[in-house]
Amino acid sequence: MQLTHYNTNFKKQTFPIVLVCDGVTNAPNIGSLFRIADAFGLEKIWLCGEHITVGRKVTKTSRATEKVVNYEIATSASEVVAHLKNKDYQIIALEITNTSQPIHTFQFKINQPIALVIGDENFGVSEAILKTSHAIIHIDMFGYNSSMNVVQATNIALYEMTKQLS
Repeated sequence: MQLTHYNTNFKKQTFPIVLVCDGVTNAPNIGSLFRIADAFGLEKIWLCGEHITVGRKVTKTSRATEKVVNYEIATSASEVVAHLKNKDYQIIALEITNTSQPIHTFQFKINQPIALVIGDENFGVSEAILKTSHAIIHIDMFGYNSSMNVVQATNIALYEMTKQLS
């Protein structure tokens, strides 16, 4: 018998992880990020950028998880990251750079909260945030393309992070 969210035996858990969205503006992507934030037990989502709203297009994809996931909207991702850094979060950017580490080899500190920074659908995480991050991680890919959808990449990263923190 297929199980539903009403009869699974998954243990409800909240992880000390916040998701900082640096310029992610596509409504279906934001809705999907709410769903995975709920699925992976994140503390909070920070939606950062100009003109971001949680409207009908977001709620259509989020399947009501925007009602249960703690979130805030801010104009500047850099200011949010600086605030979290001052609160002793480890700032981890998910981006492919010439110095990024493969996520499967990175050891997350289990005794320090994590701010996972993901970037704009077209331009990625800003250079300013990359420079202030404690670490930059990437997902190894084996095809011709050098990027994947921000939601898919976030899913993979959160799976690895919560696996290590469990």
